[in-house]
Amino acid sequence: MAETRDQVKGKYLYYKNKPLVREKDTICYGDFTEKCVLLFEIMSYEEQDGIKTPGKILIQILDSQSGQILKQADKVGMHEAFTYGMFWYEKILAE
Repeated sequence: MAETRDQVKGKYLYYKNKPLVREKDTICYGDFTEKCVLLFEIMSYEEQDGIKTPGKILIQILDSQSGQILKQADKVGMHEAFTYGMFWYEKILAE
């Protein structure tokens, strides 16, 4: 049975004119009407100076229509994961 969710209403955070949405430990970037979307899954957290920050992050580029994984990697830290993921995401969209 397919999972269904209600459409999220309200304003989204946008980056480069595409929605960036977070639900718990999952961050989704992109528009599902395009070829693919970028997905980040926070796998662990680290504490630095009393502040909890994302540690290991799974990066996936998903085909918007089939949900098939086109690329996958993992990085440590949100900055490194976002930079790496955006590189592949933009490259696939340009093809």
